[in-house]
Amino acid sequence: MINILPNSNFIHEYGKHTMEKFEFENGETLENVDVEFLIKGTAKYDDCGNITNLVVFCHGYEGNCLSLNQLHQFTSEGMPLDFGKYLIVSINSLGFPNSCCPSSTGLGQNFPEYDFKDKVNFKKQFIKEKLGNDNVLGVLGVGMGGYEVYTWACEYPDDMKFIIVGASSYKTAGYRYVMVKGIKSIIENNANFNSECYDESFSNTMISVYQVIFSMYFSQKIFHEMSNDEIDIFMDQFVEKSYSIDIHDFKFQYDAILDFNVEDKLTNIKSDVLVFIPENNFYFSSKGDVENLNNLIKNCQIEVLDFKRNKFDEMDFNYVMSTIDTFLKKFE
Repeated sequence: MINILPNSNFIHEYGKHTMEKFEFENGETLENVDVEFLIKGTAKYDDCGNITNLVVFCHGYEGNCLSLNQLHQFTSEGMPLDFGKYLIVSINSLGFPNSCCPSSTGLGQNFPEYDFKDKVNFKKQFIKEKLGNDNVLGVLGVGMGGYEVYTWACEYPDDMKFIIVGASSYKTAGYRYVMVKGIKSIIENNANFNSECYDESFSNTMISVYQVIFSMYFSQKIFHEMSNDEIDIFMDQFVEKSYSIDIHDFKFQYDAILDFNVEDKLTNIKSDVLVFIPENNFYFSSKGDVENLNNLIKNCQIEVLDFKRNKFDEMDFNYVMSTIDTFLKKFE
């Protein structure tokens, strides 16, 4: 089922898996569903052959399964998520290119509507088919990936022993709701949006959308420190990402984000929880996104950090790594 390197317990496999069928929460189904994945680390097994140290990484909106490679500070030898201690699986989320999504299936706007429980079920089905596991040791995620982590822990509380969430929230509300709804409106107001053919105007719409999203990229403090010329340079670099984004992939993702809210299910969580939240950020904040967590989740540890310290996106992960290392000791 998985590739083990010769003369080693180390597993490193990247590729695509095809699920015969996937059923959405709304009852719609798709056949021959592709899943892009990266599996890396060292597997440990119980007497029944189940992997006991499996950790799932849920990438953020701008990422994919290969985002796991960007966590080298955490996964290298001696670090908290050392590949020598854990087997980590990273899966392209439902709705993302190279996994099942509107653009890759050719369905465009006819793709089935989905929510974050569908995203979780998509990954659970892959893990069952590819690795044979029903449960995992832990699930961790950042940004939009954190939405998946919260959903997974709320909907399937017996699946894992711990979750780690970074720069994320358990609902779309307040400023985020306004931004997401406004962006959705920009897309839907494109006169050609319901066209069966992919129109050139879609690319122009996505440029406008990414210009709006850029307003959430830095903290208010950092924006005030930059000149307008600097802002223009960083904005142009950011907007370049929109050139490769399919408008239907984006629209379906934002529909799911707009409706995301598991606040009333947080009491279901049984696992230990570690949350890192930015101190000074437009999109996620210490004020709005961790309120009531300690009252709703048992064994919840909250760490407020200044993730993005300056316009060069330099981050000091030392405290984060130390905190994760201490948190994970109980699960070794």
